Amino acid sequence: MRDQLPDVELDIEIDGWPGGSEWAELAERVAVAASEIEAALTNPRLSASLLFTSDAEVHELNREWRDKDKPTNVLSFPMLERDELLDMAADGPPEMLGDLALAFETCAREAAEKGVSLADHAAHLIVHGLLHLAGHDHVDSDEQAEVMEALEIEALAKLGIADPYGDRN
Repeated sequence: MRDQLPDVELDIEIDGWPGGSEWAELAERVAVAASEIEAALTNPRLSASLLFTSDAEVHELNREWRDKDKPTNVLSFPMLERDELLDMAADGPPEMLGDLALAFETCAREAAEKGVSLADHAAHLIVHGLLHLAGHDHVDSDEQAEVMEALEIEALAKLGIADPYGDRN
């Protein structure tokens, strides 16, 4: 992976995660890897917010915006349609790609259950969220889910992180 800042400018807030700047550094590396496998994330006009927060905060966001009364590992709130992203000129005013929020307790529990580090699991969830912001989904069809998973695996491999879905050939 090239040593650079991501094309998408990240506004990162860390509230409720242990440590500090290592999460922002991880997010920047993940965004570079995601942009290497997803053309919609390469426009320098784009910015996104990323909140590392608690289950309680994500629970509140999930209830308010998705009518789901529970926390989840990552929430994504896209602000542009995929065709808008792909057609966007490189010159012009800044555009907000969307917002992401990661829930610490859920992420930590899932990482422990999977036997992976919290950093690797968080990287996976950031890639997953960025792909949602880029217009990918995994809900409507198995084909969409397979495409999204393949992109996740490819981006994570650039970071030296193993396939989170298992070794598939």
